[in-house]
Amino acid sequence: MTTDDQPCSLHDPDVRPGADVVVYDGQCRFCTAQVQRLARWDRAGRLAFLSLHDPRVAQRYPDLSPTQLMEQLYLVRASGQRLGGAAAFRYLSRRLPRLWPLAPALHLPGSLPLWQWCYRQVARRRYRLAGAPPCDSDTCHVHFR
Repeated sequence: MTTDDQPCSLHDPDVRPGADVVVYDGQCRFCTAQVQRLARWDRAGRLAFLSLHDPRVAQRYPDLSPTQLMEQLYLVRASGQRLGGAAAFRYLSRRLPRLWPLAPALHLPGSLPLWQWCYRQVARRRYRLAGAPPCDSDTCHVHFR
């Protein structure tokens, strides 16, 4: 059993073909830590994970642009539905028991725009929150405007 501070393996969609896929920024320490936490909380094996930098993301989800993927985490349900940012966490709050306490607030009627705004504020600052220096390339310019 792992604790919240220990890394765990992130299951690949090829290993879990029927799972919902979480597409996240694998070059961001903050994002990777949050995804590791989701993986630990996924005791039923409902999730698989792909870094947005993995070439398979463009092959599997050509409708999601690199800019969209850099702006927010995406969850691609087994049904094919795409959920981004706070909408993804709203969905996960119904799937992962550790997130159930958040579900009532996340599902208040009309509250999703507020949660999306909050999510965007954190996402834009994620490299700074992780204490990481800006990217060497131009890939994370979205976060340093």
